[in-house]
Amino acid sequence: MKQVQALLFDVFGTVVDWRSSVEAELKELGAKHGIEADWPRFAQEWRTSYMNETRRIANGGEGPTNVDIMHREILDGLLASPEWSFIGPRWSEEERTEINLVWHRLKGWSDSTPGLRELKKKHIIASLSNGNIRLLVDMAKYADLPWDAVFSGELFQTYKPNPKAYLSAVHYLGVQPEEVAMVAAHIFDLRAAASLGLRTVYIPRPQEEADPNPENIKSKANGGEVDLVVSSLTELADILNR
Repeated sequence: MKQVQALLFDVFGTVVDWRSSVEAELKELGAKHGIEADWPRFAQEWRTSYMNETRRIANGGEGPTNVDIMHREILDGLLASPEWSFIGPRWSEEERTEINLVWHRLKGWSDSTPGLRELKKKHIIASLSNGNIRLLVDMAKYADLPWDAVFSGELFQTYKPNPKAYLSAVHYLGVQPEEVAMVAAHIFDLRAAASLGLRTVYIPRPQEEADPNPENIKSKANGGEVDLVVSSLTELADILNR
């Protein structure tokens, strides 16, 4: 890891806590209309559909490469479905538009801002997210994320884990793949980055890992497949800034 000059970060789940942020705003809007619903499940279905859609498009499928558009299409689909149709008629167009922007207003994990600020002292730090540019810029301002650069699937007209996303970010940073580390709470993201020669840093976050056995994700030094496993971004800064 000593040759690493730049760090690319997955954002949703890795740097920001999308789950509690989205659930809170859904609950608030529901309460405004006297609606009781399983908001955590609604938020998870919204997120799962997004993950499925970005993966499908990354694999060559047709669809929007702007996540605001994708999120709105998924939201409207959920509200029209039999399970959630009792909510749909009670939310106005303006309310749907505003709740769709909740993804711009996600709170960072407690270690995110201090960790990024420390890492920024000696490394280039940039997002590499499937979120669109405006979403990522708004989120950075809202959550105080001090990026040096913002890379988005929207820029490259694809989504992770398509190789184009990783290699394009590396190209624009003016470095070699082995001089970049991908930081993520999702092993699929790190496997894709590693296959292209990037270093990898795994940071477990609550309820983020789709792998059924996240405890088996280990560093290479401990017989695993990633370069580093850390518990926080501040720990990562302590290691890399030595």
